[in-house]
Amino acid sequence: MNERLVVIGSNSFSGASFVDYAIGKGLETIGISRSPMPNPIFLPFIKHHSKTFGFNQLDLNHDLEKIMIKMNEFRPDFVVNFAAQSMVAESWLNPEHWFQTNTVATVKFHDKLRSADYLKKYVHVSTPEVYGTCEGLIPENTNYNPSTPYAVSRAAADMSLMTFCKTYGFPVTFTRAANVYGPGQQLYRIIPRTILFFLIGRKLQLHGGGHSVRSFIHIRDVAEGTLGAARSADPGEIYHLSTTRNISIKNLVEMIAAQLGVSFEENVEVVGERLGKDAAYLLDSSNARKKLQWQDKITLEQGIEETIAWVKDNLEEIKKQPFDYIHKP
Repeated sequence: MNERLVVIGSNSFSGASFVDYAIGKGLETIGISRSPMPNPIFLPFIKHHSKTFGFNQLDLNHDLEKIMIKMNEFRPDFVVNFAAQSMVAESWLNPEHWFQTNTVATVKFHDKLRSADYLKKYVHVSTPEVYGTCEGLIPENTNYNPSTPYAVSRAAADMSLMTFCKTYGFPVTFTRAANVYGPGQQLYRIIPRTILFFLIGRKLQLHGGGHSVRSFIHIRDVAEGTLGAARSADPGEIYHLSTTRNISIKNLVEMIAAQLGVSFEENVEVVGERLGKDAAYLLDSSNARKKLQWQDKITLEQGIEETIAWVKDNLEEIKKQPFDYIHKP
């Protein structure tokens, strides 16, 4: 009998990419997301797995009872939760929306799910934003120091889950990935946005001059680590999924310009920094490499080349899509 998996937030970039990976590995998979399925260009599993994937449009904020009915009928071995209000800068505008989804609704879901006797592992996809700005490589036991409403809302849910693990034995494990990217990512994210703007001749705004430093990791490498955590992690464990390569946003954009053969200076304008943006968070991923036998395999150059190909192959359809983030409470 195949392993069974429920992916919460299956229409998100990370969720959809994980669905594609998991079905390819033989897991019987259903998805739950509050929004209808987006344009197929953003769903990598559509080409190969559309007939074997079951989708349910349900919202953690409003449809918890229906979600639990679906859970109890399907009886998954694993639940992986990607669902979150995830934009950092925008969380300052309506912080209560971020706390409602990322903290209140999520804790209610965990409280229901902890009674599910069929569940082998719950993977909570968290964020390095909970650490705030740090120096050097961040290990998993680093104290939380969130600096935005988004980060605070995620840290609160993480802390609640850890109490569930210690008190009830709830089989949760946590993943925190570096900046993910790859084909199918939302167009407001830095890599697809840069590629798109350079291709259509629109100037890219570079916040704060692009001096903040990040590690970018291909979504397929993250999907592999996420499934590894579901299958073999111990409850309460935290795993960082990151490359060992760090790059400033400016250098990243320069790399994309070079791959596309366009002038960085002529296609970029520097604007003010976003409120509360962390200068750097660089993750120590040795725990995942040792305990999960995980490693990142796709270089940044290869991943950008692949993402450029995706944008070019779907350019006419992509130009019809919203370029900017649209907030949904």
